[in-house]
Amino acid sequence: MIVDLPATTTSKVSKALVKIREEGGAVALGRVLTLVIATHLGQEEEAIEAANDASREHPMRVIVVSTEDPNHGAPTLSEGRLDAQIRVGGDAGASEVIVLRAYGETASDEEGLVTGLLLPDAPVVAWWPGAAPEVASASPLGRIATRRITDASAQPDPHEALRHLSRTYKPGDTDFAWTRLTLWRAQLAAVLDQPPYEAVESVEVAGAADSPSTVLLAAWLCLQLQVPVQHDLTSRATGSSGIHGVRLGRASGVIELEREIPDVARLSEPGQPTHDLSLPRRNLRDCLAEELRRLDPDDLYGEVITKGLEELEAADEGVGAKR
Repeated sequence: MIVDLPATTTSKVSKALVKIREEGGAVALGRVLTLVIATHLGQEEEAIEAANDASREHPMRVIVVSTEDPNHGAPTLSEGRLDAQIRVGGDAGASEVIVLRAYGETASDEEGLVTGLLLPDAPVVAWWPGAAPEVASASPLGRIATRRITDASAQPDPHEALRHLSRTYKPGDTDFAWTRLTLWRAQLAAVLDQPPYEAVESVEVAGAADSPSTVLLAAWLCLQLQVPVQHDLTSRATGSSGIHGVRLGRASGVIELEREIPDVARLSEPGQPTHDLSLPRRNLRDCLAEELRRLDPDDLYGEVITKGLEELEAADEGVGAKR
């Protein structure tokens, strides 16, 4: 069910939610968190679809704050205006979705727009699927959130975005460039947990030129293994975006995990048969669902984005990275 509320207020939206619950019972009360999505007008649906899918694992209230993109011309409405839409039932997965389309002066108070719609005594997660604020933790929505999710790959310069995240990091911050590494990190950790238990002497990481996940994977390996990591960011066509492969050099030989075609990686180890593994590039739904499984700070991400990235850049200055 979809209910449109043109030219409204957050108070009227809240009353409409209560009315829907009383009349139809369509909105369940067992929500575990509030997810606030900040995006631009016309760019809401992909994020809403991902949130609806993730809500089947994490029942929640989704509040979408959609404003005009300041980089695409002057505002269409100089005066303030709020158009809202409530989606429940089959149009909202296992969540309830409130879309707030704000124009003019109304769009300048994002915190005020959502405060009256937050679930009481429930954690708040803020997600910027597109352009991120200058400092997520200090932004109007970031101040009220326990977790703050950005996506470096959606920024104009993904690698500069990582460096900026490193400088502005606060506990509770995370980024989908890190979440996309989960399958790679699990596979590499599993390989190194098997005999022979030898020290890794060299590491090479390769990926697409626009892949911030490749840089974070290199920073994670640099931090965990305490060896210089060579990372090769190129635009060569391998049939796969994102991370292309990892080579770990040990005394007994080289371990290679390479993804030359989409969704499939080949694992080669000395003295072992070659294996093809499912290693897909993770979609928004998978990344969002994983991040919502924990509402406490991701300490490992914090170490990688600050210390690991710093160590990687220091190594680059010493031996140079192929770019």
